[in-house]
Amino acid sequence: MEAGFLEGKAGPVFHVLHRPDGPSVRGAILFVPPLAEELNKSRRMVNLQARRMAQAGYAVLIPDLYGCGDSGGDFGDADWDLWLDDLARCSDHLEACCPAPLVVWGLRAGCLLAGDFLAARAEQAAAAIYWSPVTNGEQHLTQFLRLRMAAGMMGGQKEGTAQLRAQLGAGEPLEVAGYTLAPGLATRLAAARLQQPQADAIEWFDVAAQDTAALPPASERLIERWREQGGAVTATVVGGDAFWSTQDIIEVPQLLEATTQRLESLA
Repeated sequence: MEAGFLEGKAGPVFHVLHRPDGPSVRGAILFVPPLAEELNKSRRMVNLQARRMAQAGYAVLIPDLYGCGDSGGDFGDADWDLWLDDLARCSDHLEACCPAPLVVWGLRAGCLLAGDFLAARAEQAAAAIYWSPVTNGEQHLTQFLRLRMAAGMMGGQKEGTAQLRAQLGAGEPLEVAGYTLAPGLATRLAAARLQQPQADAIEWFDVAAQDTAALPPASERLIERWREQGGAVTATVVGGDAFWSTQDIIEVPQLLEATTQRLESLA
């Protein structure tokens, strides 16, 4: 494992590179992280999976995008297009270090960003791996704003989503759960919808209380539409807790195992 900084458009972009075990590289995997606290809650699972991927012969690059984690800037400086530029630079670095077919791996709202990144590339990726993807950015933004509303209610302050959206629309940043949400980022997130990724294979994983659970109806409809459009989509539900939002840092072994197995089948 190697850690370092890449030169980003707005400032340094921290990244961790897991090099593959063995002399050959089966693929190069670029991780696209989720937003805000979901990123911090998921770090353990992401690193556990990256180690498994490296053991299977894949190079894996995990970035902290600008304004997140150890990279330059604060979250209030974050910008959707800037993140896309960060991902392009990370992809170029990964290709230079470990030339191999590209796999893009997204988690939650990172899948929305991954879709935009893949759409801008000249070449189609070998595969896209989506962990519990957010399908509707508008709904995801509303859920994020509700964290502020809940905290406000505990302090005797009542706010509604319409009021908070109006403040963002007026160009006013908002403090939400310790993060400064910039109006520009909120606008881009609200407009984002999960599109079929430009990839030869699409591996979709959802986490539910039981591995026998069905996919959410909205996800089922979206996957069926992608298949009708010619997408090679494999959908898997694994049992476990939503590790990106639990109070404690937890692991979902079934997700790690299922993802590793699907990677093996792609090679």
